[in-house]
Amino acid sequence: MTKGSISKNLILFAIPLFLGQLLQQLYNVVDSVVVGNVLGKEALAAVSTTGSLIFLMVGFINGLFMGSSVIIGKRYGAGDEKGVSIAAHTGITFSILMGIVLTVFGYFFTPVLLRWMGTPEDVMPNSVMYFKIYFLGGLGNVLYSACCGVFQAMGDSKRPLYYLMVSTVLNTILDLLFVRDLGFGIAGAALATVIAQFVSALLAFVKLTQVQGPHRIDIRKLRMDPETIKKELMIGFPTGIQNSVIAIGNVVVQSNINAFGSAAMAGCGSYFKLEGFVFLPITCMSMALTTFVSQNVGAKEIKRVKKGAVIGSVISVSCAEFIGLMVFLFAPVFLRMFSSEPEVLLIGATQARTESLFYCLLALNHCLAGIYRGAGKTTVPMVVMLSSWCLLRITYITIIVRIIPVVNVIFWAYPLTWSVSAIIFIIYYFKGDWLTKVFENNT
Repeated sequence: MTKGSISKNLILFAIPLFLGQLLQQLYNVVDSVVVGNVLGKEALAAVSTTGSLIFLMVGFINGLFMGSSVIIGKRYGAGDEKGVSIAAHTGITFSILMGIVLTVFGYFFTPVLLRWMGTPEDVMPNSVMYFKIYFLGGLGNVLYSACCGVFQAMGDSKRPLYYLMVSTVLNTILDLLFVRDLGFGIAGAALATVIAQFVSALLAFVKLTQVQGPHRIDIRKLRMDPETIKKELMIGFPTGIQNSVIAIGNVVVQSNINAFGSAAMAGCGSYFKLEGFVFLPITCMSMALTTFVSQNVGAKEIKRVKKGAVIGSVISVSCAEFIGLMVFLFAPVFLRMFSSEPEVLLIGATQARTESLFYCLLALNHCLAGIYRGAGKTTVPMVVMLSSWCLLRITYITIIVRIIPVVNVIFWAYPLTWSVSAIIFIIYYFKGDWLTKVFENNT
């Protein structure tokens, strides 16, 4: 990332990320496709309502590992091989501990969290069952994300793709076997996901113990270095808080959607699954920019960082708007793979056409946030997204839904908050010489 064509480096790094994230979304969406078509609308609603809570818990822990990736990237760019090894072992050890915590917390607090969301009683039993089984795979989920973070910080975005190929195929086969053929219902869908999560984590971890390089993991050296974990948490904690705060905002949104019944839950849940696919190029370029910036900060290449920020943002914004146009035009066709019920399709298509033409703003937000994170300024995206994607979004929905009690007004919360945060990010980027200060503090 510190030499050669910037656009080529970013694109070649982002493509495997994109394919891997695409497989990850297929991995996640298979549950909804199989459940929706085999078990019906109510079962689909039960799977859909767990999405916000899953992101709330997993998002915080995965956000913490952003600090590990940034530290590894900076040390690798600076040629500090010993520092890379210490950071990698610290990050993996921390992921194992947090994966265990996530599993225990997610399993035992499931009913409380779902009631807090206002989950309807007819959906509650299936939601509780799905959630509890899903979080039995919490360790696999977190460990896989941490291992991928190590690979990506080193500029390797291909290996995680290979492991996801295996786990996605496995998840699909097990979903069809457990839900359709063996009649395990919602529990079968969750169990298939858990097994696939552990397989991908095991593949990634084993490879890290075999690679040649400073990021190779020696099981005997798995421990947390106090100084390194402190630095990783200082960078990663704001991102974890940001993910959780955004998730809390989404939980509030989901709670308001739940009030409109199972058709709204299924329709919006279907759109959110579709949204997961269309956001992939956006999030992948953001991840590429984080690695690019962190390595070039370590290598003290400030001009390259500035140029890369512009190139990556232009690529992402252009791609996002093209995808948004496709979603606007063909939303009902895309959503039909989740459900064929007219009411569900209508609600999902309405949400898609409300938000899709504003994907360019979402892309800009993610790119700028990725740049700030790569530079170690993780507090900036945390504050901006906390204020706009959580506080403003919740305030808007709480007030407007009471005045206009229709589900459509909820959909406009997203373009509104994307616009506000994009403006704040741009003002901060061009105000003051913050990047120069980052390089001065890194010397």
